[in-house]
Amino acid sequence: MLQSKLPDIGTTIFTVMSRLAQDHHAINLGQGFPDFDPDPALCRLVTQAMADGHNQYPHMTGIPALRRAIASKVQALYGRSYDFDTEITVTSGATEALMAAVMAVVGQGDEVVVLEPCYDSYLPAIRLAGGTPITIALRAPTVEDPRFRVDWQRVRDAITPRTRLIMMNFPHNPTGIILQDNDLDALERIVRDTGVLLLSDEPYEHIVFDGQSHRSLATRPLLSDHTFVISSFGKTYHATGWKVGYCCAPKAMTAELRKIHQFMVFTVSSPMQFALAQYMSDPQPYLGLSRFYQAKRDRLVQGLATSRFQVLPSPGTFFLMADYREISGENEADFSRRLTIEHGVTVIPVSAFYREPDAPQSNHSLVRFCFAKKESTLDAAIEKLKKV
Repeated sequence: MLQSKLPDIGTTIFTVMSRLAQDHHAINLGQGFPDFDPDPALCRLVTQAMADGHNQYPHMTGIPALRRAIASKVQALYGRSYDFDTEITVTSGATEALMAAVMAVVGQGDEVVVLEPCYDSYLPAIRLAGGTPITIALRAPTVEDPRFRVDWQRVRDAITPRTRLIMMNFPHNPTGIILQDNDLDALERIVRDTGVLLLSDEPYEHIVFDGQSHRSLATRPLLSDHTFVISSFGKTYHATGWKVGYCCAPKAMTAELRKIHQFMVFTVSSPMQFALAQYMSDPQPYLGLSRFYQAKRDRLVQGLATSRFQVLPSPGTFFLMADYREISGENEADFSRRLTIEHGVTVIPVSAFYREPDAPQSNHSLVRFCFAKKESTLDAAIEKLKKV
C-alpha cells in the first residue's frame, strides 16, 4: 500500500484560486505572475541562442557566461565577491534552489526555523529532508503599526542544539516587508552566537519602493559566509514560466547543494541561459524594476482607496495586502472564494501562508493582491472592487 511522504499536502492554494478564477471568469490578482510578456529583445536572444545551436545539455552548474554575469551583478550591488566557478549555481527556478539547499544541509532530526507567513514550499522541503520545521510567526499588524515585523528575540529563543538552518524571505511574500540595518544586526548576533546556517530567499531583490534599498544577506560578510542566497530571473525579467534562478553560497555549501541539484534536474534550459547571460550586460532592466512596479503599486493603492478595503503598506515585492474587516467577518479563505465567485476578482488569503491556515491566529482578515499586471487589468479589477 502506498504511504504518502506528505499525507496532509494537497493542491496548493495558488492552483486552487487560479482554477476558481478560470471557472468564474474572474480577474486573477492572486497567483504571482505577470500578465504581460518579457522584453522582446530578451525573447529574440533566446531564439538566436537556439539558432546558434545551444540546444543540448549545458554545464550542470550553469553556463560560465551566466555565472560570471551573476557574480558581477552581486559584486556591484552588494559588495560580495562570489567565485563564479565554485560558489554560483544556476537552478531550475528559485524553488528548486530552495529544495536543493534544504536537502543539502538538513537531515533526520534537524530543526529548521521558519518565519511565517511563508512561501508554501518551505515546510514540505524541510519535511522531505527529514527535518522538523519550527515556525515563528511575524508580529501581526496593529492599528498603531500596520506592518508585519520580525521578533528576532523569538527567533533566537527558538534555536536549540538541533537547529540546522533559518529560512527567511525578504522582500517578504506575502507581506511586502523589507529588512532594515537593525534586522541584519540582530541576525548577525544570532549567527555569531550559534553558528547556524541561513537560507535567504531573495527573488524580489530588485522590487523595493519609496527610495529604499534591498539589504541582501550578501552585504554582510558574517552573514554571507553562512548563507544560501537565492534569487530568480523569472521575477526580475517577467518570465516566471522559464523557471531559471540561481544560488550563491560559500564553496563548501555550494558543493553540497550541487550534489542534490545534479540529481534533481541536472541542469537548466540551455537557450535561456545563453540569452540571459547576454541580456544581463545591460543593468538597466533590473535597476529600473522598482520604478516600474512602484507605478503599478500606486495605481492599485489609489484605486483601493475608493473601496472598503484598507490597504497595508507594501515597501517591496509585487504584492499588496488589504484588510477587509469593514466588508466581512468571514475567515480569509471563505472571503477569497466569495470575492472570486460573486465579485469577479481573485486574491490569495494570507492565512494560506501559515502552517495552520484555519487557525484563528492565522487569520487577520487580510488578502493578498498581485499587481504585476497590465494597467488595464488593474483598472478593471479596481472597478469591481469598488462595488464590494
